[in-house]
Amino acid sequence: MSYVEKHLIPGESVQYETKLHWIVMLGHAAIGVLLAVLAITIPIAWASLGAKAKGHAVPAAVYWLGLVLLLAGGALFFAGMLKRNATEMAVTSKRVIVKTGIAERRTLEILLSRIESIAVDEPALGRLMGYGTVIVKGTGGTPEAFEKIYHPMEFREQVQRQIAGEREIV
Repeated sequence: MSYVEKHLIPGESVQYETKLHWIVMLGHAAIGVLLAVLAITIPIAWASLGAKAKGHAVPAAVYWLGLVLLLAGGALFFAGMLKRNATEMAVTSKRVIVKTGIAERRTLEILLSRIESIAVDEPALGRLMGYGTVIVKGTGGTPEAFEKIYHPMEFREQVQRQIAGEREIV
């Protein structure tokens, strides 16, 4: 059960959920792949150089180095996945809820009636790939920016729909 589902108040329902775009993992994945390539090529290159130097065997330490690099690359990729999956963003019938982090959790919950404005900043690449920054400003509060959100315009539209629906009822 997600953080959002656990913390719904009576009469509240989730209207829209999103997460971080996969682009947040790009750096983790790139370094992970680089380490994996190094893990494979170092022993091969050592063996190739050793074969030219009259058949010397590859030392065990070189294989251990390759294993350490491979594990480090995998751990880095896993850390990127954790970061992406540990962030929840939802629009409910009463609030906007954003939760980030696992060990150090940060939550933001703003009642729809207290939202003053919601802005979207999409770089050119973000428009093409479907990510951007959403900036939520509550009445009397400081703006809260959430970067690299998947489909930020849809998130904003869902907030606006819920606000409009709430105002029609009141």
